[in-house]
Amino acid sequence: MSVEKLRKIVLDHDTKSGRLFDYMIQFLIILSLITFSITTIPDLNELETEILYIFQVTIVSIFTIEYITRIILSKRKLEYIFSFYGIIDLLAILPFYITTSVDLRSIRVFRFLIFFRLFKLLRYSKAIYHFRQAFIIAKEELILFAIATCMLLYITSVGIYYFENEAQPEAFKSIFHSLWWAVSTLTTVGYGDIYPITAGGKIFTFFILMIGLGIVAVPAGLLSSALSQSKNMKTENNSKKVSHHN
Repeated sequence: MSVEKLRKIVLDHDTKSGRLFDYMIQFLIILSLITFSITTIPDLNELETEILYIFQVTIVSIFTIEYITRIILSKRKLEYIFSFYGIIDLLAILPFYITTSVDLRSIRVFRFLIFFRLFKLLRYSKAIYHFRQAFIIAKEELILFAIATCMLLYITSVGIYYFENEAQPEAFKSIFHSLWWAVSTLTTVGYGDIYPITAGGKIFTFFILMIGLGIVAVPAGLLSSALSQSKNMKTENNSKKVSHHN
């Protein structure tokens, strides 16, 4: 097989063979995450553990070959290695080699990096591509919203501290302790581990809960609008391509 043909399979997502390669990698990513999750089940027998390990070795070997192949086929090798996807591809296989080569309990924390395999799906999923475009479109609004949310969290923490500190000095020791209550209330989660008992604190909480509903709704609305724009942009681009070919 020629280098150009291999490059079209591995690097080109528009060809039939390229899409087939993408689907295969997507399937392996999902399979690797499922098998990794199964390995955490207690009381697995020796045979099951061995089979799962063989699965992991096989999948990681394929990912390693894919990573090396991408480096070889890339015209700008260093650019790929230090790119977002290049780093993700490396981190997707690195935990396996680290945890198997060093027999230390503390080093097992690197297994947490397996979640980077999920990021490998970013390269292959068109739906995730739309989400990426939506974040780019709504970037300024989302940043402004994040700043406003942080300001509101601080104001809420200060408010509940002054209402509840005297009545519940242990639960609301400081503004920093009150911040946990502010986060759980503004996100409308409300764990119930700390809650106001004074009349002023309850009234204040009511208004914060109303604001919290808006906190959840605003970014959802922004992203929904941005997703629609992203899809419309793609439709327009496809129409232009068809017109150009005609």
